Parts: sequence; C-alpha cells; structure tokens
Amino acid sequence: MTRTSRASRPAVRRKPARAAAERPAARRRRPAGETPYHHGDLHDALLAAAERVLEREGLPGLTLRAVAREAGVSHAAPTHHFGDLTGLLSELAAIGFRRFNEAMIAAGNTETLPLMKAMARAKAYVAYARARPGMYGLMFRTERLDMTRPSLHEAATASFEGLATAVSLSRNEKLTGEALEALSLDQAAAIARAWSLVHGFTMLLLDGRLKDILHRLPDGTGVEQLLDAMLRSTVPRPPAA
Repeated sequence: MTRTSRASRPAVRRKPARAAAERPAARRRRPAGETPYHHGDLHDALLAAAERVLEREGLPGLTLRAVAREAGVSHAAPTHHFGDLTGLLSELAAIGFRRFNEAMIAAGNTETLPLMKAMARAKAYVAYARARPGMYGLMFRTERLDMTRPSLHEAATASFEGLATAVSLSRNEKLTGEALEALSLDQAAAIARAWSLVHGFTMLLLDGRLKDILHRLPDGTGVEQLLDAMLRSTVPRPPAA
C-alpha cells in the first residue's frame, strides 16, 4: 500500500482498558471435591464452622464474619440464618447441651445401681468438658445467650432434669414431672451440692488450677482417679459399730 492510501484509511478506535474497579470480581475457585451448599445444609454447615472457630480461637474469636470465612460463604449468610451473633451462639449452645445430655445418659446406662449411675454421669460431665472446652464454656455463658430461644431452653432444661433425676435416684427418691417444679429445700440443696461439686471440679481442671494437687499424687494417679476418689468421698458411710 502507498503512503497515500494508508493515510486515507480511518483510524481504528481501540476500546479503553477497564479500570480495575470496573472489572468483574474473580470467582472463588472451589477446591476439588467441594460442592455448593443446599439451602437446608447451610444452616448446619454454619454451626459446624462456628464450633470449629470456637474450639480453635475461643469465644472472643467467634464472630459472624469469622464463621462465614470458615464456611466459605458470604458475610451475610450467618445473619440470614441466625439473625445476629446471639442467635448463632444460642443455637450452638443448644447443640452442646444436647450432646452433653446424650453423653451423660449413655454413661448412666452402663450402670445399674442408682449411686453408680450418678457417678458415671458425673464422670461423663467432666469428660465432655475436657473434650470440648470451648463448647462447654459457651454453654454456661448465660449473658451471651438467649435462653428463651426454644431449642436452647429445651436442651438446657433437659440437662437440669437429668441432673435432678440422677441425684434423686441416688437418694432413693424419684423426681419427675410436677415434683421437679416444687422441690423441697432438702432436695434443692442435694441437687445444688452435686452440681457445684462436679462443675467446680471441672472449672478448676480446665483453668489449670488442679495442677498443684495432681503433681503431688503418686505416680500413675491422674485426673480420673482424683475425680473418682472425690466422688466416693461424698457417699455417706454407714456408722461405725
């Protein structure tokens, strides 16, 4: 082509490059084997993610954004399913109480005598807290929970009823139904004593405050033996002849 013909051709207008802010965001690549959540599954997936965050980072690290990141979903997803952080924590605590109750019931069913059932439940109580310290701590942080939420209220009430029933059976009593709603002072004291004993031991253990006692024990004697001895020391002994 001659210079004249090239000069007469209309100039080709190039499209200006998009500004970085105008470019569509890159889609998150899904790892191999990962499948999208179904709507019904996301609720449970968020709770599972929340439990992982709780046990790894503690309650201060458990936020709605942290749960969303852990589950790999949008920041709005936890709010959509639980309303706010209190709602999420309450539903998570309900799961904790249900598992807690199941563990104690299963332990109690391994024994036949009422007193041994109560001791087995107490040991399961401590074992659950040691296995899931974050969840256990959340379950008793009432100021962070909505105890009127039906799922949590039901699970927490079942936990108390299980404790009261176990204590009453060890006293050759039977507290069920209406009897649980109108305790005598003596019955209430027995329940509070048993709960305080096991919960207090558990908290001292989780906080590392029993180390001073444990390291003074004979070799081969640990938490389980100390707990068993403590529980047995509370059993009334027959009067000496």
